[in-house]
Amino acid sequence: MNAVLRTDITIKEICAGFVYNELEGKGLFGLSGRLVIQPEYQRNYLYAANNMEEAVIQSVFKGYPLGLIYFNKVKDDENAPGAFEILDGQQRITSLGRFVTEKFAVKDADGVSQYYSGMSDELRRKFDNYKFTIFICDGTESEIKAWFHTINIAGIALNAQEVANSVYSGPFVSAAKAVFSNSSNSNINKWSAYIRGNVIRQDFLERALQWVTKSSGKDRDAVDEYMSRHRFDSDISELKKYFDGVIDWISSVFKELRSDMKGLEWGRLFEMYHNTPYDSKKIEEQVNKLYQDEAVTNKRGIFEYVLGGGDNPSLLNIRFFEESVKKTVYARQTAAAKKSGKSNCPDCAREKSGNSKKIWEYKEMDADHVTAWSKGGESNIKNCVMLCKHHNQAKGNK
Repeated sequence: MNAVLRTDITIKEICAGFVYNELEGKGLFGLSGRLVIQPEYQRNYLYAANNMEEAVIQSVFKGYPLGLIYFNKVKDDENAPGAFEILDGQQRITSLGRFVTEKFAVKDADGVSQYYSGMSDELRRKFDNYKFTIFICDGTESEIKAWFHTINIAGIALNAQEVANSVYSGPFVSAAKAVFSNSSNSNINKWSAYIRGNVIRQDFLERALQWVTKSSGKDRDAVDEYMSRHRFDSDISELKKYFDGVIDWISSVFKELRSDMKGLEWGRLFEMYHNTPYDSKKIEEQVNKLYQDEAVTNKRGIFEYVLGGGDNPSLLNIRFFEESVKKTVYARQTAAAKKSGKSNCPDCAREKSGNSKKIWEYKEMDADHVTAWSKGGESNIKNCVMLCKHHNQAKGNK
């Protein structure tokens, strides 16, 4: 089966001659009669019943991609009636056709419901001229049916970046893919130390776009807007310069590669800390020390912790004293306290209060570092002291 990519077909062309069967809930024809919207193997129209058709229209208003559409070429003469039928995209195209033929209204930016005929000329032109990304497939009936089954049931779905590459295809995507989606690029091994993903599935290109747009993995709007704006640019120097800047900054601050570096939010960290001067030798000493500290259970948090000057220990998920250590120290302190006639909480024993001789139960006490962990104290029996809950909470990080 052959597939030809078309990116020049607009909504106005698709919806020309649109016929909708209200009784059966089917969009029957479009593309001036050349497109059969409801082939026999397609399901009936479902978007209206599921309140999804307005979302399709709003996506067009906002310039969002509608995803790939697949046509099946059934006649050699592409200008003949019924020359094509929809292989995938029936629900989306039917939504567009129903809107154009005034079957429902959508709310504009001011929250006012508008039918197609009531839109401003500017908005209607934008809507009419929206272009699809369509693959026109040509094959035998069995091949077409098998492909339909694959893309709708068992296929590997296109990820967001792969869809965006198709939607915004042009000089920019071609140039960007030559750098960031090229498995033969000698820089891939270096980048792989910091970026998680598959170069073929566009993960490195997606990360580069997220970094330059300062967006997160869940926010596609900024990336899509950037790709749309640069679609016809063959120069990707801005994208590459920013990406290289992040990579160079990481490797200049952290001289030794560690597996825990892969997949961290380096773009966000770069924005937060790239203007802060660091001594890479001291940074490496801090990282090594934290890696050797058994109390640090989140090794991936070490890098952000040291970049932030050690002000956020929660990044490290510190494991404090083992239960056996606390019970041993409690027993030792309690025995000594009873012998001296003082409280088994050292802080209570030093105070002239009603608790100066109180023997606290184990459940009434907490373990604390003699020397705070953040100041170099280790989480071992030699650095453990049991305090009553009041004094432990009052001590904090002193």
